[in-house]
Amino acid sequence: MTDNFAQLGVSSFFIKRLEERNIIKPTDIQNKVSPLLAAGENILFTSATGTGKTFAYLLPVLSSLLSPSREAGINPYFVIVAPTLELCTQIKSELDFLLADTKISSSLLTGSVNLERQIETLKKEKTDIIVGNLGRLHVLAKMGKIKFSGLKYLVLDEADRLVSGEMMDETSELCKIIRREAKSGFTFAACSATLNKKCREKLLVNCFGSNTANIKFIEAKDSEILFDKIEHWAIFSEKRRKDQALRSLLSALKAKNKRKGSPKALIFTSRNDEALFVLSRLQHHHIPAAGLFGKVSKKPISGENRKAALDSFRDGTVMALVSTDLAARGLDIPDITHVIALDVPSDSEVYIHRCGRTGRAGKRGTMITIGDETQMFLLSALEKKLKIKIYPKELHYGQVCAPMPDED
Repeated sequence: MTDNFAQLGVSSFFIKRLEERNIIKPTDIQNKVSPLLAAGENILFTSATGTGKTFAYLLPVLSSLLSPSREAGINPYFVIVAPTLELCTQIKSELDFLLADTKISSSLLTGSVNLERQIETLKKEKTDIIVGNLGRLHVLAKMGKIKFSGLKYLVLDEADRLVSGEMMDETSELCKIIRREAKSGFTFAACSATLNKKCREKLLVNCFGSNTANIKFIEAKDSEILFDKIEHWAIFSEKRRKDQALRSLLSALKAKNKRKGSPKALIFTSRNDEALFVLSRLQHHHIPAAGLFGKVSKKPISGENRKAALDSFRDGTVMALVSTDLAARGLDIPDITHVIALDVPSDSEVYIHRCGRTGRAGKRGTMITIGDETQMFLLSALEKKLKIKIYPKELHYGQVCAPMPDED
């Protein structure tokens, strides 16, 4: 293990870029992953949200692009596949930051942009790096508009989502096209905050191809994110009073954090219609809130509205962002103080993904679940499975406090 990026083989140019953000010491996952990718190893890796997975794969690949010994080839050199527009946009933003003042080019290919316009751009301009969402890259690859013969690195980000039921076929077909065209061979990596055994098996069978014997699985020592940096609360509420309990909680958090500034709360529901209802109730009661979710009544939320919601949450215009689990995957929003769940997921990995939105960059956070008797029972089971301590809380006179003792 090393405490500086130079020993990982990261270019001095990128080290200076990282210093601009006061990033000096590699995280555990960066220490483990970057040297392997630099050496051309195929890997699956997992680490909690906020532990630096994106830089873990970007830094070694970009450093190889800057290498004087690199031979000019057919672009793209590096392709990154992600499941959502937001994650693609964030990865592209990190690339723009790292690649400023270099001649390395990158392109963002997502379904939010006209397909014909993207095809024309690909004809006219060569690009070293492509970041794209699965659906658009799959379409362009089938049409033969992206050539992979010069590919050296392929990364699947949020890979567990990419091999989930509704995306599995597209991911498998895209990887087959890439393997068929990239005749010189390429380095393959896949990552997520959670990669259980089933997901890893799907990746090996459907994405890596036949030669899977030497693929490494890397897991970071980041349990302190879930256990030490995040405090877990449970607040009981009957289902019909849940939106009222949420409003009371946000008011109490705002009053408590008055000296430190307004809290920044990310609110989770499982379904789009529930997210829309919660958002409408908050706005009706004049609580500054925005929404980030998919289709409601077959009407999609536009890309412009999604961006506006994220921007208003990032800059503090609104104190609450209501989202579904799917819409929030891959989001990297700094300084989220509280994550509030209005249901209890059946899968512990969903709970981990939710938790990972707070308690980042050395800061502390709070994970709060509001639920009825049935959901509290499910939460208790999660508490045992994850070996965490969840503290019961109540709302009294505008404050969050420990439960009152029962009277005899």
